Amino acid sequence: MSQINRYLTIRSKGFSFLISKKSIVVTLLLLIAVLITMILSTGIGSIYIKPLEVIRALFGYGTDPNNMIVRSLRLPRVIVAVLIGASLGVSGAILQGIVRNPLTSPDTIGTTGGATLGAVSFFFFFSDKLSIHWLPVAAIIGAFVATLLVYSLSWKNGITPLRLVLIGTGFTAAMSSISYLLMLSGPIILANQSLTFMTGSIYGVSWQKAVYPLLPWVGLLIPTAFLFARHVTIQSLGEDIASSAGSRVQLQRFFLIMLSVALAGVAVAFGGAINFIGLMAPHLSRRLVGPSFGALVPVSALTGSLLLLLADLVGRSFFKPHDIPAGVFTAAIGAPIFIYVLYRSRNRG
Repeated sequence: MSQINRYLTIRSKGFSFLISKKSIVVTLLLLIAVLITMILSTGIGSIYIKPLEVIRALFGYGTDPNNMIVRSLRLPRVIVAVLIGASLGVSGAILQGIVRNPLTSPDTIGTTGGATLGAVSFFFFFSDKLSIHWLPVAAIIGAFVATLLVYSLSWKNGITPLRLVLIGTGFTAAMSSISYLLMLSGPIILANQSLTFMTGSIYGVSWQKAVYPLLPWVGLLIPTAFLFARHVTIQSLGEDIASSAGSRVQLQRFFLIMLSVALAGVAVAFGGAINFIGLMAPHLSRRLVGPSFGALVPVSALTGSLLLLLADLVGRSFFKPHDIPAGVFTAAIGAPIFIYVLYRSRNRG
């Protein structure tokens, strides 16, 4: 009876499902934390704006200077951080659920590196010919090609998580070298733009160049991940169990990998190579709500958003007048976590 009381039952015509009360509480608390951090981050800068004044400016009731600073200059950056962090968190959760290993993330299997190379290639070959709205397509294509190559090279009577991570790490290094080669051989303006991009920064974003192009992708892909949550949960139990439960394992796995690649590619297209969010967010989320993917999707999204918001806030506030890229801090936090998880998983093959 105590186990039953931990869940809420939702019934409608044709379906019913259980929702963990703990997951609801954790999701609401994380949502509140993200909203508070968004308000604080919007108010902190060269001109400090109090939280209450930020809220007034958001609704157009602040002073004219505050309205301009909040709505035109700082809010786009904050929203982009939320969207990118959520995309990377959900992308990592999908991969970890399919591969069944906490080491797996868009960074460690080459997806982020491929998306970065695709985006840098777009800057150098197509930026003067195509609209910026095509940048996510270039990043997704790069991410897909890189992930496909890593999976192909990792296949040897099946794929082991450790082999996948090792080959993915090596492939990421190779693609990073190609990206630097393009950067050094091109015009100085594109080189500076690419360097900032490869470091992982959301500096200088705007409504037109980032928020509006990014929002439809995230608004479509993350709800799709939630709709397919039960397939990830089934696959996380193992291929044999998933097949016996009637799951079309290979087809669903391919679709879910493509969904993860799309989320990572879109995030990289607008935020650059921000590493380790896709590793940290799902890992922390599982400790909060357990392995059920239905709960992991919103919690990983909110955790990823919170991590990137905090990283960006530290980067632009603690080292004035410099604006340190958020990717520097996510890597500084994520690398020790990756080493710890690698140490814990050393005997899993």
